[in-house]
Amino acid sequence: MRVLITDPIANDGIELLQRHADVDVRLGVSQEELIALIPHYEALIVRSETKVTEAVIAAGRRLQVIGRAGVGVDNIDLNAATRHGIVVVNAPTGNTFSAAELTIGLMFSLARHIPQAHGLLKQGQWRRQEFMGVELRHKVLGLVGLGRVGTEVARRAVGLEMRVIAYDPFVTEVHARSLGVEVVPLDRLLAESDFISVHTPLSEGTRGLIGEPELRLVKPSVRILNVARGGIVEEEALYRAVEEGRVAGAAVDVFTREPVNPDNPLLKTNKIVVTPHLGASTEEAQTNVAVDVAEQVVAVLQGQAARYAVNAPLIPAESMSFIAPFVQVCQTLGLLARQLVTGQPKALQVRYEGEIAHYDTTPLKAAILGGMLEAITEERITVVNAHLVAQSRGLVVREHKGPISDENYSNLVTVEVETSTGPVVVAGTQMRGEPHIVRIDGYWLDIIPTGGYLLLCENRDRPGMIGRVGTLLGDADINIAFMQVGRDQPRGKALMVLGLDEPVDEEHRQQILQIPNIYTATQVKV
Repeated sequence: MRVLITDPIANDGIELLQRHADVDVRLGVSQEELIALIPHYEALIVRSETKVTEAVIAAGRRLQVIGRAGVGVDNIDLNAATRHGIVVVNAPTGNTFSAAELTIGLMFSLARHIPQAHGLLKQGQWRRQEFMGVELRHKVLGLVGLGRVGTEVARRAVGLEMRVIAYDPFVTEVHARSLGVEVVPLDRLLAESDFISVHTPLSEGTRGLIGEPELRLVKPSVRILNVARGGIVEEEALYRAVEEGRVAGAAVDVFTREPVNPDNPLLKTNKIVVTPHLGASTEEAQTNVAVDVAEQVVAVLQGQAARYAVNAPLIPAESMSFIAPFVQVCQTLGLLARQLVTGQPKALQVRYEGEIAHYDTTPLKAAILGGMLEAITEERITVVNAHLVAQSRGLVVREHKGPISDENYSNLVTVEVETSTGPVVVAGTQMRGEPHIVRIDGYWLDIIPTGGYLLLCENRDRPGMIGRVGTLLGDADINIAFMQVGRDQPRGKALMVLGLDEPVDEEHRQQILQIPNIYTATQVKV
């Protein structure tokens, strides 16, 4: 077996590979050179510099596995790799401890003004009286995200006798309590925390998560850290809050654009400690990611499963024609369930009914968990790691299979999320080549997800309800694409679902809630 390495990785990883394969290290190769080289290798290992395009993958006639020594895989064409039956692996846990320790270090730096005092003393200025700090002991640390890094920060903060609270919509209260952490809503975390540290991936849902409105909720003594991803905390808003004295200080290791632009406002004030994305910059982290990816490459070459496969293995040919159409159904159900959950999850139950129950539904479970969790974890969720990702958040997953219970459908997938505020139930199927959402909680409907917005209004079934909501949306210049109603009985409780071409802003959502007999108004995107 031959392995090609085209980006620098730690020697420990190279030495491990050399015990099992012939290894060539060729740094800085061009696309043309890589396409010419790759037909001779069974494995390719890269970091972020090498672009593994579809052309490279197509040329890799002997290629079995691509390893990314790190977390992100944006530089690898995953769809092309999957089509060619090539496993892509990464090392998502290698820098966990390094990022957690940097967070604690920056917290101390903020609390005691260490960088500022160091800089002035190096200039010969003894200005001790300006640097009155605070202790971390007994302070409240608010963690935005309780994944791998957030968990390790929590463990260290508890050891420092801090009180730790966290906002994470998909971690169980039981798991949080085992860490000594209390799960709270985001607005409460912002209001109560003495230190706020961000540990969530950058996604559509987390971009600008902490902006001007959120920074108006914090107390002026708060100190804010971002060692996760640039863009989660709005840079201009953070700069203004610090300069205006609404935030006592900040520490930022990641930026919206990297390398950071010299005109970035965060560089303009000494009240903000900045570092050049050092989260994974330790010898141990570099060794860990190199060894992790090397072990997995060897495992794949020896016909074994990889711990952190990024792309799902191909569905067996005998199951492909039947299972594949339900993958999108299940991903949509997971995405919808995530947006409908209001409390902390406890467990997840999935029921497969009909002919689908006779097949291996592992890819469908992975699709459900992917829809639910991919926005709040940097890991791409696959059949290989779905169980591990759920387990790391304390989420118990149970699956049930059986005959169809509703004669209107030949196959049905039902997802029930048990939460601290009650269950959330969604169900779907596949008809005429399209996914259909057919149940939301106790209401049966038929909705084809289009990637647009849905407004879900639970209401008392009374004449004129649809007209009142429609008129309000029309006055707001929001176009209605379609409408569905599910109800338990005439003039009883009902669910009105409106497909919208534009999203409803908070002001108009509140106006809808003021309409008599409207109980809830929830907007989702599927």
